[in-house]
Amino acid sequence: MNTYLKLFCCTLFTLSIGAISGIATSSGINNWFMELNKPFFNPPNYLFGPVWTLLYLLMGISFFLILQSPIKELKRKAIIIFIIQLSLNFLWSFLFFKFELIGLAFIEIILIWISILTMIIAFNKINRFAAALQLPYLLWVSFATVLNGAIWWLN
Repeated sequence: MNTYLKLFCCTLFTLSIGAISGIATSSGINNWFMELNKPFFNPPNYLFGPVWTLLYLLMGISFFLILQSPIKELKRKAIIIFIIQLSLNFLWSFLFFKFELIGLAFIEIILIWISILTMIIAFNKINRFAAALQLPYLLWVSFATVLNGAIWWLN
């Protein structure tokens, strides 16, 4: 497959997962979420879409770099970890916004954080740049974990 086509497919894949999650998120934001007590550090809602779009784009580029690597014995494990973290990420939006399970979403976001850290470690063994592209994601999910926990506590 052409390199540019593979890059396009990787980013389209992650952005599509994000778009579907965004649909689940948008259905809850305009309803029950508006009525929840939120901490003082809760960012404005309009910030989440652009941040997540950038993060999904970085995920796709990072995933592409891993797929391009000639290191076969580590690549399979890294791909599995990537799919696990992306699946957990996808599930969180439904738990929190669609099903309104804030406490369960908090537990699940901790699993996301662990899976992202595991992914970064696995990616770093294959391609340091691919691992570095995941650092903003880890930082954002760190913040989101604190935010999720605070919203759970306040409600």
